[in-house]
Amino acid sequence: MASQGVNVLRYSALVGGLFYGFLHQGTLTSQAKLAEQEREYKHKESLIQKAKAEWAKQHAPPVDYSKTGLVTDPEDPRFDLEKFIIAKAEEK
Repeated sequence: MASQGVNVLRYSALVGGLFYGFLHQGTLTSQAKLAEQEREYKHKESLIQKAKAEWAKQHAPPVDYSKTGLVTDPEDPRFDLEKFIIAKAEEK
């Protein structure tokens, strides 16, 4: 049979291990919650930035191309790469 001192050490180690396990699990859970909140915040932030960009694109004042004749937006169907390159070369 084990002596009383050995039993006290065994149960002390068991209780200490359980305490550490609960403490560590709480730390891991709180870190996971913080990471989830951060991901959610970043996602919402990116959605807001996209919405702002789309709103600015839809509500942009019309550009008068008759003054310069140059369309600088490559997404615009009237964009002419040759004119754009020539205009950039003349700027320098």
